[in-house]
Amino acid sequence: MANTLRKKTPPPPDPEELNPDKDATVSVAEVVKDERTEKIIGSACLLLAGFLFIAFTSYLFTWQEDQDKVQQFGVQIFSTDDVRVNNLLGVLGAYISHSLWYNGFGLASYLFCTIFFVIGVNLLFGKKVFRLLRNGKYVLVGLVVFSMASAFITKGAEFSWGGAVGEYLNEWMEKWIGRMGTGALLLLTVFSYFIWRFNPVFSLPEWKWNSSAAPDDTLVRNLAADDELPESALDHFEENNPEKEEDLEKEDPLISRNKLKNETSAISVIMPASEQPGNPMHHFDVVEKESGSEEDSMNLSLESNNLDEAESTTNTNDELEEEEEQEEWLEEEEEEEEEDLEPSEELELEIKDQPELVTEAEAESIAATVGSLATKYDVTLDLKNYKYPGLDLLETHGSEKIVHDPAELETNKNQIIATLKNYDIAIQRIAATVGPTVTLYEIVPAPGVRISRIKNLEDDIALSLAALGIRIIAPIPGKGTIGIEVPNVRKTVVSMKTLLASEKFQNSNFSLPIAIGKKIDNDNFIVDLATMPHLLMAGATGQGKSVGLNAILVSLLYKKHPSQLKFVLVDPKKVELSLYRVIEKHFLAKLPGEEESIITDTKKVVYTLNALCIEMDNRYDLLKEAGCRNIKEYNEKFTARKLNPEKGHQYLPFIVLVVDEFADLIMTAGKEVEMPIARLAQLARAIGIHLIIATQRPSVNIITGTIKANFPARIAFKVSSKIDSRTILDAGGAEQLIGKGDMLVSYNGEITRLQCAFVDTPEVDAVCDFIGNQKGYPQAFLLPEYTDEKDMEGRDFDANDRDPLFEDAARLIVSSQMGSTSLIQRRMKLGYNRAGRLMDQLEAAGIVGPNQGSKAREVLFKTDSELQSFLDTMI
Repeated sequence: MANTLRKKTPPPPDPEELNPDKDATVSVAEVVKDERTEKIIGSACLLLAGFLFIAFTSYLFTWQEDQDKVQQFGVQIFSTDDVRVNNLLGVLGAYISHSLWYNGFGLASYLFCTIFFVIGVNLLFGKKVFRLLRNGKYVLVGLVVFSMASAFITKGAEFSWGGAVGEYLNEWMEKWIGRMGTGALLLLTVFSYFIWRFNPVFSLPEWKWNSSAAPDDTLVRNLAADDELPESALDHFEENNPEKEEDLEKEDPLISRNKLKNETSAISVIMPASEQPGNPMHHFDVVEKESGSEEDSMNLSLESNNLDEAESTTNTNDELEEEEEQEEWLEEEEEEEEEDLEPSEELELEIKDQPELVTEAEAESIAATVGSLATKYDVTLDLKNYKYPGLDLLETHGSEKIVHDPAELETNKNQIIATLKNYDIAIQRIAATVGPTVTLYEIVPAPGVRISRIKNLEDDIALSLAALGIRIIAPIPGKGTIGIEVPNVRKTVVSMKTLLASEKFQNSNFSLPIAIGKKIDNDNFIVDLATMPHLLMAGATGQGKSVGLNAILVSLLYKKHPSQLKFVLVDPKKVELSLYRVIEKHFLAKLPGEEESIITDTKKVVYTLNALCIEMDNRYDLLKEAGCRNIKEYNEKFTARKLNPEKGHQYLPFIVLVVDEFADLIMTAGKEVEMPIARLAQLARAIGIHLIIATQRPSVNIITGTIKANFPARIAFKVSSKIDSRTILDAGGAEQLIGKGDMLVSYNGEITRLQCAFVDTPEVDAVCDFIGNQKGYPQAFLLPEYTDEKDMEGRDFDANDRDPLFEDAARLIVSSQMGSTSLIQRRMKLGYNRAGRLMDQLEAAGIVGPNQGSKAREVLFKTDSELQSFLDTMI
């Protein structure tokens, strides 16, 4: 019995089955953060600093023997065995010295040693002995300053003390301001660098009887002015000499002004305990949207921002706080002593505003400031008497209110519920939203009902309702419902006058506001064409494309001044956009030398599109010179008079290209039209050129992938098949529309059903006549001239067959004294090919010199009179 109860001892484990010891793994991040790694890198940087110093010093004595070898072999000098150099650090030292000294910054190259020395010391000792960022700034500026100064002082010497950079900058400065001006500027620059680097204290000598305190005062001033002095030294001096430190602050205020970086870090804001903000979400209430809710939300956001800013500032130095509190206490005592001298009762003084009389001298000074650099440039002054069209020119079609039939809504609701019940689909709730032409029924299915089952019943619901154009949205984006759109029996016409008179359009701050139509919930759909930034319209014949184009154009005419907007109208059918011919001198743009502003010829369309590409390139050049990213920033700078018009800068109006029938252009011109359209769609958004393209044939060979990719905003009217709908919108639904302005708009990733605003031809004619009868510009806005390269091929230069703009280009070059092709291209609004051809003709005629690489050509004529006499001899 005892044997059975005895526990069995487990057998010893097999040594072969024991788990082997795991090797310690070290990640790369741990190696980089290791203290030893920093010390090794610091030692390497110190070695590199010494290497550069020895190599540069040796180069001063061996450059005559080593320079030819390095220039002859270049990088291959490292693989050549029979080359011997005299530099103390061998081939590597000779090559680096030649690259940084001769081809770089000359004597200023020694500054590279200092930056590696600073990095090495900081890493080796594990603390910031020197400030890397500040010393890096000193090195970068010193490379340029001292290389130029060395090149200026040793100009003409056999050895290049300033390096290639210094000599190049020195020659460029002497060309512009002469040698005396360059010397004066370099002297000022070196002196400014010395002040920036060492921050000396300049003061007049003060004679004091107490000579024992003078050395200590001078020492403190010099130490306080030096940025590199450790803070521990100043603290030690303040502890031992507190009375001297106070005297110094009173006597020399420069000491406190030099401590910028130390004082700013100690500034703190302390909020009372009662004003500490809690959770900001506890202060918001959910309210309905009202007219004043926007102002309230702005106030709430401003208050929350102020609280956040107060929370972010923290107390970092208790000692400085106590000193500041003592100073504030002393100031308050002084203020109380001053208040004791005044009457105890404070009386409110009421100041009545009296009209200020403006004298004649002040009126003349005010008149002189108008148009000066202090005032903004008003681009509308060219047509200051221009009047915008009035709403009385438009008509009201039908009733502005949507009329709905309760019996019709009840019947459709019962039919939808019965149809779904026949297929065992239960719903929890149904609601109706009546639109101008379509009513949206929103249903909430019962739990467990699959959405696809309702989506597949689209034809059955249309059969039960005996209606066309049933469209099911399953689910509605942003809602937990399924939408069924059913056409109304009595449709309401949306007038353009209603949209333009709405507060949303009148108070819009959009760059190019366009009013398209109304949504199902009777909300006006008004968007900014500049943010679209291009619009693609497609639909079958007679479904409302031309009316949609007129609605867009009319809304722009009602909102923009002629100086702010220009249209390029392409109408292959020759009759759709002919109404806008009367506003040619106000809003239209065309090619130079053309009589018709409405472009109908296919070949002229190709020229116009390429001219727009040239205009786009010219505008990007202007934006590059102005340092702006888009047309809005550029025009703001120009109106603020920060850009010089003499350098080619001008106010840039928006340009909207409208193509009424794009399919006809593709069939006749093909790639000649597609490529500039694609290029404009890809690049022209930032410089204010926007495209509106309409077609009645939405097939893949017309609307190619290159075009679709750059037209994120699209409008689809009724089409014949689902394939066409997918071609336009990348989704179905356009085939279920009912026509007559019923459309789908794809914008910002959402598809919205709209009823397009109706504007009749007499209304458009009245608006155009109202604008055309006013004073306009002398001519239409001229696009850059475009010359087909095929027409110019095979033509050799002949003095008798000069370009028509040869004399204008010659006068431009001579007056500016700069032989630059880009100057001709920018000032004369020409393409690069024609500008280059003009430059070749000017060179052959002897007006400019040969090409000098990246530098401008030399102009051989100095005055316009010399040029004119030369041109007269060529005739």
